[in-house]
Amino acid sequence: MADSATTANQTDEVNRDKFESGPLSLLTKACEENSQVLINCRNNRKILARVKAFDRHLNMVLENVRELWTEVPKGGSSKKPVNKDRFVSKMFLRGDSVIMVLRNPKAKQQ
Repeated sequence: MADSATTANQTDEVNRDKFESGPLSLLTKACEENSQVLINCRNNRKILARVKAFDRHLNMVLENVRELWTEVPKGGSSKKPVNKDRFVSKMFLRGDSVIMVLRNPKAKQQ
């Protein structure tokens, strides 16, 4: 019984280390500092939001979400692409749609 408890503690320590020093550390810092991140998604949309929670699959709970995308109007080849956006107060983003996560470049660096 003690061996399984020790193994569980070691697993928790390894997982904690991955979140504090690995690629997921960016999301950990964003959660702690309540800073914005820019998320590039598979549907060719960008999301600018504050991360409230996340897991190792990059599933995220987001607040103050600004979703940005470009649409090409139908019916004419001379039409220019139109930039569109929408605001969502709270969102759950499934991790399999995430391509890349960046810190907000306009935030002050520490």
